[in-house]
Amino acid sequence: MIKYKSREEVELLREAAQVVSRTLGKVAEAIEVGVTTLELDAIAESYIRSQNAEPGFLGLYDFPNTLCVSINDEVVHGYPRNEPIKDGDIVSIDCGAILNGYYGDHAYTFAVGNVSEEKLKLLKVTQECLEIGIAQTKVGNRLGDIGFHIQKHAEAHGYGVVRELVGHGIGKTMHEEPQVPNYGRRGRGKKIKEGLTIAIEPMINLGTKKIKYLEDNWTIATLDGMASAHFEHDVAVVDGMPEKLSTFEYVEKALAKKK
Repeated sequence: MIKYKSREEVELLREAAQVVSRTLGKVAEAIEVGVTTLELDAIAESYIRSQNAEPGFLGLYDFPNTLCVSINDEVVHGYPRNEPIKDGDIVSIDCGAILNGYYGDHAYTFAVGNVSEEKLKLLKVTQECLEIGIAQTKVGNRLGDIGFHIQKHAEAHGYGVVRELVGHGIGKTMHEEPQVPNYGRRGRGKKIKEGLTIAIEPMINLGTKKIKYLEDNWTIATLDGMASAHFEHDVAVVDGMPEKLSTFEYVEKALAKKK
C-alpha cells in the first residue's frame, strides 16, 4: 500500500534527504585517484552522525557499511574496500541517512581522473534520464510514464536499462511501495497522487541491460563487463508537481573547486 505524505512529513523527508546530499558533498571533496572507498565510507559515516542522524544503509538487510560503492561495470550494492580508486574510474556512491525517523536515499556517479569520453557520455545521459523521470512525477500521470521516458532517452543512445532493480517509495522505511521501474509503458501503472514520495534512480548500462551477482553476494555488475551509471533523487509530489527533496548542489560545488 502506498503511504502518501502530509506536508509536515514531506519536510521531514527533505531534512533527511538533505543530510545525504551534504554527505555526498563531503565525499565529493575527498574522492580522487588513490583514495580508498573505505576511507570515503568513514568520512560519510562520521558526517552523518555529526548531523544527529544515523547511517541508513549500515545494518539494513545486514549490509556492512554506510555507503554502497560501485565502480565501472558494477551497477549497485557494491561495498567499500581497502583498494585505491584508479585513474579513469567511474564510482557510483549511494548513501542513506535516518533523521527524525525518516529516510533519505540519494546517489551520484563520480568521474575520477582522466575518464573516457564514452563513460562521460554515459554519466551525462544517465543524469538526464533522472531529470526526465522527475519531470513526469506529477498528478495526472502514472508511474509507467516515469519509466517510459527514462527508457526512451537511454535507449535512444543505445544504452541498456536495468530491469531487475528499480526505484521505490520512501518514508519511515527505506523501501516502501510503490516500485518505480526505469522502463515501462506510457499511461500504465498506478496514478500519481498528491503526497507521493519516491526515490527515482536510473541504472543505465553502456552495453547490455543484463546483470549478474558477484561472489560477495552483494555487488551487482553488468553481464558484459561494460560500464554502468547510477543517479538518484528523492522526490515528492507537492501541489501536483514534482519537488526534489535531495540536491546535487553540494557535490557540484565541491567538484567545481577541484577544477
